[in-house]
Amino acid sequence: MLNGKEQMHICDTVWTRRCDVWRSALPGLLDAAGLPAALRSGKRILIKPNLVENLPPPITTPVGLVEALLEYLRENAPGGVEIVIGEGCGSKEDDTWRAFAGQGYVDLSQRCGVPLIDLNTEKLVSVANPHCSRWPQMFLPAIVFESFLLSLPVLKAHSLAGVTLTMKNMMGLAPPAHYQQGGHWKKAAFHHRIQEAIFDLNRYRAPDFTLLDATVGMCEAHLWGATCDPPPGLLVAGYDPVAVDAFATGLLGRDWRQIGHIRLADGVLGTAAGTIVEVA
Repeated sequence: MLNGKEQMHICDTVWTRRCDVWRSALPGLLDAAGLPAALRSGKRILIKPNLVENLPPPITTPVGLVEALLEYLRENAPGGVEIVIGEGCGSKEDDTWRAFAGQGYVDLSQRCGVPLIDLNTEKLVSVANPHCSRWPQMFLPAIVFESFLLSLPVLKAHSLAGVTLTMKNMMGLAPPAHYQQGGHWKKAAFHHRIQEAIFDLNRYRAPDFTLLDATVGMCEAHLWGATCDPPPGLLVAGYDPVAVDAFATGLLGRDWRQIGHIRLADGVLGTAAGTIVEVA
């Protein structure tokens, strides 16, 4: 485990590395970030990709990146630690298992022996925080509080939220039973005051570590439109979700100060002014 000085040193750092091949770029990046030391013996690791719809990358997290991460964790995580992959698809017309199957995650699960979990149907716990203006109470999957939560978002703009990065990736945790509310999308309740909704959700459960795929990027919207030109060609990693999201917002040519949930989280859940380290 990290001691206090080590934790202070890394808490606001964002690591980046050029990436052409997942298996080549990933180990050096995660070694530089000190991820093995942050993983506690005996604590489950929950990998949370972005599979908002059953659509291919760069809209969703590439299964090849997840497989490279699994290989790294099996070599570097404490022995005997359980690793699972969990997501809660947002599409009303589709479901999480179709996204798992369509994007290669079922094949990956069978090949690597890693369980898949539909967070939309997991056992829930009730949590409350009177300081949260949008969600003074939430219902979230118990498993996300019992695991090291490793977020694997992709670099994308968003028509309502401005960007969808690691903090917005946490919306996959929200169960449709409580957050669809008759909308056209399984998490439609988040569309009302979306910036405060994302911020409050992360006050309850932010990721413990983020590995963001910024190799391509969606520069117009999260489900359609042009990709980044030129593509950033990067992997981005960090423990501070605010620092990661602020840096990644810049990759999309946007100012994080104009993104409500990042601005609200700055100084509360992390710091937007993170230290950027380029890993050779």
